[in-house]
This record gives sequence, structure tokens and C-alpha cells, in this order.
Amino acid sequence: MRACQPSGDGYVESDGVKVHYEVYGVGEPAVLLLPTWSIIHSRHWKMQIPYLARHSRVLTFDGRGNGRSDRPAEPEAYRSAEFTADALAVLDATGTQRAVLVAMSLGATWALELGALHPERVAGIVFIAPALPLGLSDPKVALSFAERLGTTEGWAKFNQHYWREHYREFLEFFFSQMFTEPHSTKPIEDTVGWGLETDPETLIATRLGSSAQGEPFSDPERAAELATRLRCPILVVHGDEDAIRPLANGAKLAELAAGRLVTLGGSSHAPHVRDPVRVNLLLRDFIRRSRP
Repeated sequence: MRACQPSGDGYVESDGVKVHYEVYGVGEPAVLLLPTWSIIHSRHWKMQIPYLARHSRVLTFDGRGNGRSDRPAEPEAYRSAEFTADALAVLDATGTQRAVLVAMSLGATWALELGALHPERVAGIVFIAPALPLGLSDPKVALSFAERLGTTEGWAKFNQHYWREHYREFLEFFFSQMFTEPHSTKPIEDTVGWGLETDPETLIATRLGSSAQGEPFSDPERAAELATRLRCPILVVHGDEDAIRPLANGAKLAELAAGRLVTLGGSSHAPHVRDPVRVNLLLRDFIRRSRP
């Protein structure tokens, strides 16, 4: 049972791919909670939706590859431009001229493109644990994703062969790294369940698409160039115990985008799940300052 039911929902379609969206609450400015990596769907925002919907109209959509959205097979369908187009289509379908964007992890790439390339649609951006190639390097990059590795220890599990053969075990490992705080059993169980709603071949396609040449997720120069083009208010929220993306990455984004950095002590890669009250208050205050 959801704590807050949507007031409306529907589908938008782009190049034959259907994407499911939901609308909650009323009020301005509108808030668009962007999808993250399609390993999970929009239910990861379940701690934010009921609170924010008391103050604003809130939009969410399942990223292509999971939830009630389609699962195209081609890696090209998961490039950042496709997710950005989906977000614009949701804004159009809901009659939303401008919105505050809230992005978590990989969702930072679509937020970057929306803010830099479509500034008239963006009233402000909150980046939570942004997964961008800024600051310190990603520990997974040093290992081959495509080639079969001689070990399956640690981040060697971030490998397409392991995903095909041990998909659930990969999900359990990945989300144990996402939630390193004590007493994280429930969020780990939730996210593993959401991960099982897609399949390894789809997830491989998402990885290949987001890591293609020139993508802001994998190209430091492209990510930095987009960040410096942002002209709207920016807030970066990052945990100092993030085991997926180090705090230095969020700090570098805040520096490039001339934004504000809030460091959450003891938080890992999903502070909006494990520290929802503090994150929700940060979002509330940022959204209030973005009102026209």
C-alpha cells in the first residue's frame, strides 16, 4: 500500500518506446523526480513523494528498462539523449512548462543535459550522489565489463558475464554497496526486488548505452562542459561514506556548476532512502527558493 496515490498517470512514447509516468499533488513549482539507472524504477522515491506532494505538484516516471516502461534491447536506446527526451515528453504531457529537477546517481546525466540544453524548462536542480566522471575515478572502470574475468570478488561482479550467470547475486552485492549504513536490510530487499523486475540483458544494454563514447556518464570533458553551462540554482547532496561514487565527485560538480554542496555525514549512495527526513527538508527549502 502506497503512502500517497497518484492523481494521474499515463504513457509517453518516443521512437516506439513507451514510458510510464505518474503525477502527485498540486502547487508550484512542479518537481520532476528523474529516474536513475534502470536497475531500479521510480519507487526509490517513495520516501519523497508523500512529503513533497503536500507542497508541490510532483512528477515521476519509470526509466526505460524497468517498472511499467518498455525494455528496448538496443544499447542506443539507453543513451542520455533518450532519457532527456523522455523527461521533456513527460513535462509536455503533463502541461509543465518548468520544473525543479531532482536527480539521483546516474540520473545526474539527464539532469545535466536538461539544464544545459533546455534551460527554459528547468527552475533548479538537486543532484543526489551524482554518478559523473568528475573528481575521483570510479573503482569499477579499472575492471573490464565486456571480458570474462578470472575472479568474481568485489567489483569484479560488475561484469556482463557475471550478470548473465549470477544476476541475483550481483544485485545483492551492488545494493549492499549502495546501502552501507547499519540496519539497511529493508532497502536492500526492496531494491533487489526492483532489480529483479528487469533482466540481465536489459541491464547490459543500459550499461553499454550510458558508457558509449561522448556520453556524460563516461566522458569527463563532456560532463564538465555541461556542468559549466548550468545557469539555474544548483544543490548537490552527497554522503561522505558513499561506496559507489566518492564525495569528491559531488564536490567537483558543485564547483563546476557554481552550486551549493551539502555533505551528509555517515551517509552512503542513497541518502534519500536512509536519511529521508534530512533530505526532504533540504529539498523543501530548495524548492521554496525556486518559486516564481
